Amino acid sequence: MSVLPGLGHHIVSYRGKKMEPSRDTHATLVDLLDRILDKGLVINADIIISVAGIPLIGVNLRAAIAGMETMLKYGVMQAWDEKTRAWEKAHWKKNTPSLVEEEEIVLKMYGSYYYNKGIYNAWKPGYFYLTNKRLILYHQDFGEITFQLPLEEIKALIMKEEVHFVKEKKKLVIYLMDKQNKVHRLSSVETNQLKDAIEQYLTTMGLALEASSVFPEYTEEPVNFLTEREEVTHQGKKIWYLVPASGILKETWRPGHLYLTNMRLCWWCDFEKKLLFDVPVNTIISTNTVMKNTSGLNNTKELVLEVTCSSNSAKSVAAFAGEEQIDEWTDAIDRIVSGKMGEETETCPQCGKSAPTKNLLEEGCLNCGWISHSLKSKIAEVAL
Repeated sequence: MSVLPGLGHHIVSYRGKKMEPSRDTHATLVDLLDRILDKGLVINADIIISVAGIPLIGVNLRAAIAGMETMLKYGVMQAWDEKTRAWEKAHWKKNTPSLVEEEEIVLKMYGSYYYNKGIYNAWKPGYFYLTNKRLILYHQDFGEITFQLPLEEIKALIMKEEVHFVKEKKKLVIYLMDKQNKVHRLSSVETNQLKDAIEQYLTTMGLALEASSVFPEYTEEPVNFLTEREEVTHQGKKIWYLVPASGILKETWRPGHLYLTNMRLCWWCDFEKKLLFDVPVNTIISTNTVMKNTSGLNNTKELVLEVTCSSNSAKSVAAFAGEEQIDEWTDAIDRIVSGKMGEETETCPQCGKSAPTKNLLEEGCLNCGWISHSLKSKIAEVAL
């Protein structure tokens, strides 16, 4: 390390309770950092900014630089330290849900609860707390209870295996029915253990579960976006789509459903309940499959379907992943596209969607309902 001339000339360190200056003309950067962390450094400066000899701005600077132990040792920032420790202590208390009188925690386990209300349908994560009175799902970061149910309200309980949008193809889910016959879906890192703990504690409390209760099968809501003359030829129920970047949001893989019809290729987003990708098959230029890293967390790669489309002389590539048979989609799309490649296309004057010119003139736009003037005249003649 080279010597920095004059570096130590203005070092003022804490020695005892009084600040005494020390001088070292051969101090290095390491010496300076060591002195700051060990003893501390005080900067005291008066700055006057003047123009043409007339003082305009005056600045008085006084700063202390030191390690936290040194600062606290000499009482500097003591109030800040006390407030910080008090906040951390209070915040730590919020990491467990508020319990009622004589309530005790029996089991704590990370898991999630399927929240379904309005347009929001998603698994909400948190920690399950099984107490001697109720079952709770608590979100520690927000300090809120997402789900809770008194143990005496549990009517029946079974466990099922479901397919999810995660790396594991299947996941165990607890179906819990309350006395109002409402079914709650729960999952955890150790679903079997959570189920056994609930059943054992209910037995301890003398509460019996009904064995004859019929649980409804969980089915996804039907997607209703197809036109009358449209037929689905292929569908993928668990397909991830790489949603393009928008504004400050980066491109993101999101789960949903991929549909190939006799007219278009489209992807339905479960969360937003709408199509986020929708292109006529006659705009598809090519398809291919490549190995890509879709997680962003490791180097694990999986097969990704890339679909190249053309719109207004511009090309774009859409990426899909998620199924073991994702490579079969290339053949399926190519077969549909090959039957549409020779058709002349035109843009709908109302919605801007591309469609075969013949269909636009004879049937109108299947996307927005626009019909041409000549078609309106024909419809009016038939009506007469």
